[in-house]
Amino acid sequence: MPSADRPGGDGTSPNQAMSTDTAFLRRDSAGLALVILTAISAIGFVDRIVLNVLVEPIRAEFGLDDTAMGLLSGFAFGLLHVVLGLFVARMAEKVRRLSLIALGTLLWSLATAGTGFATTVVQLFAARIAVGVGEAIGLPSSQSTISDFVKPARRATAMSILLLAPPIGAFLGAAGGSLVASIFGWRSVFLFAAVPGLVLAVLLHLLLAEPPRGRYDQGDVETVPPIRAVLARFVEVRTLFHIVAGSALASLAGYGINTFYAAMLMRRYGFTLLQAGLANGLVAAVPATISVMAGGMIADRLASRMPHSYARVPAVAMAVSPVLFIAGLWFENAWIALTLLSIAALFQFVYLGVTYGTVHNLIHPRMRVTSSAITNIIFSLIGGGLGPLLIGAASDWLGRHGFSPGAALASAMGGVSLFYLWSALHYHLAERTMDADLVAARAGFGAAPPSVGGEPH
Repeated sequence: MPSADRPGGDGTSPNQAMSTDTAFLRRDSAGLALVILTAISAIGFVDRIVLNVLVEPIRAEFGLDDTAMGLLSGFAFGLLHVVLGLFVARMAEKVRRLSLIALGTLLWSLATAGTGFATTVVQLFAARIAVGVGEAIGLPSSQSTISDFVKPARRATAMSILLLAPPIGAFLGAAGGSLVASIFGWRSVFLFAAVPGLVLAVLLHLLLAEPPRGRYDQGDVETVPPIRAVLARFVEVRTLFHIVAGSALASLAGYGINTFYAAMLMRRYGFTLLQAGLANGLVAAVPATISVMAGGMIADRLASRMPHSYARVPAVAMAVSPVLFIAGLWFENAWIALTLLSIAALFQFVYLGVTYGTVHNLIHPRMRVTSSAITNIIFSLIGGGLGPLLIGAASDWLGRHGFSPGAALASAMGGVSLFYLWSALHYHLAERTMDADLVAARAGFGAAPPSVGGEPH
């Protein structure tokens, strides 16, 4: 049966199909979508991680240890994000996704501003929970929306552009946050960080049209599969299982390391807050931007001949990155350390765009928001939740056993970076099934997704 938001129902080809969203000023443009949604995701990442560069002043004001800061940075953010994200994703499979993104952006921006007014640990914790709630509403739909703007052969590149948001956000949060904090104090950072999101929420609502779902995909795109079908696909399709497992382990290392990066530079190398923030932004975020973009482009180029490159490229990168990262932490000379750490960052984030692009190529169009929510939940629990907590707890333990504060934190970060090797193993295992699974997905998902039927949209 033809669908109102499925091109082809009215006789148009996928390339001719336009959005049915005809509100004044709204444009059906992949380029505009990438610009606005990448900007929103970047600001969302600023609001999420700006706390990281402020670890030392917040820890000092509230009398917290590294374990408590790990909980505040990770589990506070992910607490309601996990539950609400899946509920909103199911809603987004049926309603206008861009409206949810605009609403979520508005909410998390207000919550970020609220963080700056916290006077107790409970209030600080509650504000970070509220940021997680806003992002749970706003972010999962972004990847699904971009997937409907581009063809499958370009999705890894498009996702790599969208996922430039974390390194861009990390740079803005680290460099900008440390600069504002050094002039106005740490509370002002959250007020400054809230403003761009409020503006972008309005621009998104006014300027961007909702794309037709499944514009470039084969088979039935009307049916909204039940959630058990989405979960079953992640288990039944071994490629999906391994690339999600690999990316979750990589996010554990990445989130944990980034939470304490500035604090490590201050404790181990004597940097000021401003110096640590600028170094964090330049050494981690700039190479990471190259890493994310290059990973998607290289994988898309190689995959025309070797589809399993979508697993091989991140597998190699994940195997190399911990060696360089640990080597950098070994040196007590700050400039040698920063050089090696920046080279490590060129490999640490290769997996991001490649993984999300591949997941969306293997997932039914009406499963994509839910699949993004599921992966975000996994990253929130394993990456954002467990990563900072492991490093914080290990740092505190080493500190109690004779390590200096700088050596304890650096050693904890180096130990957690070994999770990149476990990640590399999963990506290597995904190579074995990648070719066959991509062929099966591109042949179409049929009248209903595997395992179960669904409810019509």
